[in-house]
Amino acid sequence: MELTEEYPIIPSTRADDLHNLEVAHRADLVLFMAGNQFMVMDELIEAFKRRNPDVKEIFYETLPPGLEFEQIKAGGAVFKGRVITGKPDIYTSVTREAMEELLTLGFIKSYHPYLHNRIVLITRKGNPANIQSVKDLARDDVRISQPGAMENITNYILDMYEKAGGEALVHRIMEEKRAEGTTILTIVHHRETPLRLKKGTVDVGPVWSTEAVHALKEGLDIEVIEPGEELDQRDAVTYYVAVMKEAPNPENARRFLEFLLSEEAQDIYASYGFIPLRADKVSKP
Repeated sequence: MELTEEYPIIPSTRADDLHNLEVAHRADLVLFMAGNQFMVMDELIEAFKRRNPDVKEIFYETLPPGLEFEQIKAGGAVFKGRVITGKPDIYTSVTREAMEELLTLGFIKSYHPYLHNRIVLITRKGNPANIQSVKDLARDDVRISQPGAMENITNYILDMYEKAGGEALVHRIMEEKRAEGTTILTIVHHRETPLRLKKGTVDVGPVWSTEAVHALKEGLDIEVIEPGEELDQRDAVTYYVAVMKEAPNPENARRFLEFLLSEEAQDIYASYGFIPLRADKVSKP
């Protein structure tokens, strides 16, 4: 397998997404987890270790899955001048296309769905802009914190806009309002959007439901607006997991995959607002 020598750069501001970096080179398990699972990982890892006490050192990333994908293809990444692993045991993504490409390139043998998510809108407590629906985002007075092109959630949000108001709404939000300065793009939406709401520099932002649940648990003064089941993308947003063909710890990788699909892990995810594969309904934050 031929790998490029040009490694992707992990921004120095993403230190919080590299967990137990000091053991990356000798870890018993290396996980590249799609970043929007960041809030669940501590509890998930703790539960996995209770089942598998011999798996002591776990290095995991909660970076955007697109960046992790590039890291895998390149065989590594550079963080603060240091080359770190590009060989995870497990990779997860919110796009089937990423898994299909890894399959074609020979990095994995198969992949499995294990989770769903959905989109909600969040505003400041009390909803001072009186936003009632997705269509209200077209208003001149509504300032939007909008995920940018590098974030996996963006395509699902654009689909939501199109379903709500056609190409005209997409154009209004993504072109006209950007030019007017009332659509403000993010790089890491789950951090930037709550901060902007707190500072009062925006009125609303689309986020994963799980991120809204996390913000409420953290005591942030936000309010959740439901787009409705026909718009929130719950049927389109599927998380996939794969064991890497050249996994450094193949047996531990197999055990973690089995754990992700277990009732215990699915219940943990559900408590953070994710939609388990077995669920017909989803509780609202």
